[in-house]
Amino acid sequence: MIKITEEWDNILAEEFASPSYAKLREFLKEEYFSRTIYPSMYNIFNSMKQTAFSDIKVVLLGQDPYHEAGQAMGLSFSVPKGIEKPPSLVNIFKEIQSETGDEMPESGDLTGWAKQGVLLLNTVLTVREHAANSHKGRGWEEFTDGIIKKISAKRENVVFLLWGGNARAKKPLIDGNKHLILECAHPSPLSAYNGFFGCGHFIKTNEYLIKHGKLPVIWSKL
Repeated sequence: MIKITEEWDNILAEEFASPSYAKLREFLKEEYFSRTIYPSMYNIFNSMKQTAFSDIKVVLLGQDPYHEAGQAMGLSFSVPKGIEKPPSLVNIFKEIQSETGDEMPESGDLTGWAKQGVLLLNTVLTVREHAANSHKGRGWEEFTDGIIKKISAKRENVVFLLWGGNARAKKPLIDGNKHLILECAHPSPLSAYNGFFGCGHFIKTNEYLIKHGKLPVIWSKL
């Protein structure tokens, strides 16, 4: 049975067959039955549905999904069209505009980045309504660590954007000799002025991609 796409299912066969994932599945069945959980069950793996493994050139790691109604769509930092941009995403757009001079769209739907090879991956893929980090420690970390390790091992010259402590903790999973790791503070209003603003990550990402014969990401194309 295809869970994501045939390519991703083959890549993650080990993760899907693990006891940890079996336990996670049972937990999620109960959670979705008895509580309000985000994103919808059909969007849990949206980041991978939108970005083929063989197309990945950037990985943007988030923490867990937005936990208020209508926001989470299975892509880190992204919200559906018509939904107000959360503060972290507002700051991401400010930094892009500052670096590139490009006018950013009104929409906070980042599907256009995913289609250009940016894997918008949260380290935990589900959350209870109104309760940030509520699915932390339930098995998603092992699953997404597996994804990061597979990308590091099987792909070449990928840019990993690690913003904030949660994302930066994943650095040991990535081979820095064959990939570019860019780290800074999280774009949240609580920390953006501690190193996110002025980080230059969007220009540095494209410089690296071009150097390695890949198309740059058009950040204003959503």
